[in-house]
Amino acid sequence: MKNIVVIGAGTMGNGIAHVFAMKDYKVSLVDISKEALERAVATITKNLDRMVSKEKISEQDKVNTLANLETFTDLAAVAPHADLIVEAATENIDLKLKIFKQISDVAGKNTILATNTSSISITKIASVTNRPDKVIGMHFMNPVPVMKLVEVIRGYATSDEVTKTIMELSKKLGKVPTEVNDYPGFIANRILMPMINEAIYSLYESVAGVEEIDTVMKLGMAHPMGPLQLADFIGLDVCLSIMKVLHDGFGNPKYAPCPLLVNMVTAGYLGRKSGEGFYKYTTGSKETTVSTMFK
Repeated sequence: MKNIVVIGAGTMGNGIAHVFAMKDYKVSLVDISKEALERAVATITKNLDRMVSKEKISEQDKVNTLANLETFTDLAAVAPHADLIVEAATENIDLKLKIFKQISDVAGKNTILATNTSSISITKIASVTNRPDKVIGMHFMNPVPVMKLVEVIRGYATSDEVTKTIMELSKKLGKVPTEVNDYPGFIANRILMPMINEAIYSLYESVAGVEEIDTVMKLGMAHPMGPLQLADFIGLDVCLSIMKVLHDGFGNPKYAPCPLLVNMVTAGYLGRKSGEGFYKYTTGSKETTVSTMFK
């Protein structure tokens, strides 16, 4: 297990590439957009610089990490030589199925195929491949270089050998892997997203304001971040997508996404990534203010 391919150069993809490269794996970061790849390398470099300044790694560690990383726009150029391919594309089932069908056609026969999906069925993703026994969920938490947890999700056909390999690999990355079975939302988002959705319902029903809801959860439940601020951080579009997976998967009305969440996503208020969600964000500043919609 030496050559790693990461598909998708967004927030999760560049974080996953970062942690593998820093542990001396040879990483090929793949995206259809050259600009996205350039941004990803710039982000990784910036994060490494921050680690150097905090004396968590040396300058040589930074140099070695970047030397382990290459970028590509052509998956077929690197997939045949990969020991592991980790897909970290947008949380969209049609896109993921398309990617995995393509991966399956071009990857070596012994290559393990992992997805960083936060809620979509591993079994369904595996069904479009020619190796369902080698398909597994490897759900990293954001920000990847900092967060310790990796949810390792077994699909219906995932082999014991592949599961053991990914569990051990996660430990080598300095992570804490937790094995779970393939049901909508797995564990992390099956518990987290209904909580966020309930916080949005509390705002929608005028039980309390944005800051009040977040303050209760931070001070009362010792959460480092309130659920509405966390929703902004994750992306309201992602939250909505996961709630839909839970609602469709279980057929239970308790998972129905709040109408306020649906309207905000429709209107383009996606949280931090769009500059405004429940809070308003200014580029280059850590300061946040409550969105004018909720004042």
